[in-house]
Amino acid sequence: MLNNSSILITGGTGSFGHKFVELTLKKYNPKRLVVFSRDEMKQWDMAKIYKDDDRIRFFIGDVRDKDRLYRALQGVDFVVHAAATKIVPTAEYNPFECIKTNVNGAMNLIDACIDQKVKKVIALSTDKASSPINLYGATKLASDKLFVASNSTYARGHKTCFAVVRYGNVMGSRGSVIPFFMSLKNNSELPITDENMTRFMISLEQGVNLVWHGFKDMVGGEIYVKKIPSMKVTDIAKVIAPKAKHKIIGIRPGEKLHEQMISVEDSYSTYEYTSYYKILPQINNWAKDRLRIKKGKKVSKGFNYSSDNNSKWMTKLELKTWININKKYIGNI
Repeated sequence: MLNNSSILITGGTGSFGHKFVELTLKKYNPKRLVVFSRDEMKQWDMAKIYKDDDRIRFFIGDVRDKDRLYRALQGVDFVVHAAATKIVPTAEYNPFECIKTNVNGAMNLIDACIDQKVKKVIALSTDKASSPINLYGATKLASDKLFVASNSTYARGHKTCFAVVRYGNVMGSRGSVIPFFMSLKNNSELPITDENMTRFMISLEQGVNLVWHGFKDMVGGEIYVKKIPSMKVTDIAKVIAPKAKHKIIGIRPGEKLHEQMISVEDSYSTYEYTSYYKILPQINNWAKDRLRIKKGKKVSKGFNYSSDNNSKWMTKLELKTWININKKYIGNI
């Protein structure tokens, strides 16, 4: 599907963008892959990596600027929307700015994609959009709703398809728990927010593969959730610094004890597949549409998918192996 096509990724110089560009160029042969972002230095650095690849284009712009999006999307077939204001405390203290990017930016992109007749769009979401308790999560829930509804109700008759991919914190990414603990591994103690806290464990490669699958599978309005293992934060600490004591410091404002990706309320329109779940929209009777359901099996009533009730758990050995393989990338992705 992506071979010989034109692809644009917003927020393309971020962690996901780097991995998406790398893997997409290897697996497919797009005619053009446009990296759209607002940071000129990150684009400058990324351009050095691909200086000999004439398939890559760099486009300075902000999703807040609809006119710039309109220009960048000319002739584009597929869009991945990865741009977001995503640091929880930053969003709490700068709420207007968070809304401008995550909500207004989503509306701008939807408008521009429809006008430029883009074929398919996948927006990246987060576990924090499921039963949100902070502003970042609330804006991403609003963004998810915009992309889902825009398949039909926004501009009836258009042919652009929109879907969403939802996953949790990426293993080893900047600001996440693994590089944080590794920076303190020689200390005598590690700060632990809560000894019962759990987190989903997903790699960037898994996130990219889910986006590829979404492009192939989507009809429009789906939210894809990857099946991934969980791990207790205390076990992560024991792998990284086995001799360090644990100091319980309490949960930070806006932080959840456990990550959630599918709520009980969403379970009524959620279907299970071999390696993922699919939340279908309850609007327009799409949750009963066989084209969207395909071979999915309806989850049980009251089902919810969170990191504490997961049936799949990562072992300490599996995490240690992953860290050894990816050590040079941790904290830089």
